[in-house]
Amino acid sequence: MTRLKSRRRPRGETLSGRYARTAYLFLTPAILFFAAFFYLPIGNVVATSLRTGPQADQFAGLANYGQALTDPAVRHSFLVTIVFAVAVVIGSIVLGLILAMALDQPLKGRVAFRVLLLVPYLTSVAIVGLLWRNILDPELGVLNRLLAALGLPEQQWLNTAPLLTIAAITLWQSVGYTMVLFLAGLQGIPETFHEAAKIDGADAWLRFWRITLPLLAPTTLFVSVMAVISGLQAFGQAYIITNGGPGDATDLSVFHIFNVAFRTRDFGYSSAQSVLLLVVIVAFTLVQLRAGRRGEVQY
Repeated sequence: MTRLKSRRRPRGETLSGRYARTAYLFLTPAILFFAAFFYLPIGNVVATSLRTGPQADQFAGLANYGQALTDPAVRHSFLVTIVFAVAVVIGSIVLGLILAMALDQPLKGRVAFRVLLLVPYLTSVAIVGLLWRNILDPELGVLNRLLAALGLPEQQWLNTAPLLTIAAITLWQSVGYTMVLFLAGLQGIPETFHEAAKIDGADAWLRFWRITLPLLAPTTLFVSVMAVISGLQAFGQAYIITNGGPGDATDLSVFHIFNVAFRTRDFGYSSAQSVLLLVVIVAFTLVQLRAGRRGEVQY
């Protein structure tokens, strides 16, 4: 029998070094993709934010940032975005958890309900926006026609609490994804914990507060982080459904940046606002992750 000879490693190279080199080799396509389509555009936005003029060809330093921090319109759009994001985050956590707990039970047709709840999430924001705009339109909307057919007064759906309206539409679209995440978290909790609590005499409500909710902390953290990022970056809802109105009631930050860039052609100022929004999103994410790690439950 011939003895297999082991391949010699180059002198000075460790096994972990070989693994690292192989890993980076496989990661190269992903690194190049992110560099070309994420990091370079971000760098371009930062460079543009330091310029001014219709063609962003004049160096302005930090003047655009100073203007953005003192602009009442920017502050208003940011406050509107915060209210929108808070409504979406709270709704996603509460409604997603309720639906997950309901569909975790041995109910007939629960798989079909899970699929139906997930379909809106798989639909683009543009289609969802056009759908709900046609439903809620005060003159030609399906909902007002239905009310008229029933002899009920028609409503100005997009003029009464428009910000909460687009937040509810966003929640309707995204709650299926949140439900799936919470469902995975619920199914990952060891059943022995609940069985031991039942033996100790704990009812369903006490088991929820003392076992289910604490062990869902990592899932809740992930849901809240993703909902905050999505809420702060929301654009299609305001653009398609309300066009930022009535007035500036739904003037979300990204929609405001879009208007500054493509309607006033001030690309330097809009880029500065984009960078500030990125800083806010990163700050919110870091705070949430830090708070989540402190309350993380180990089992």
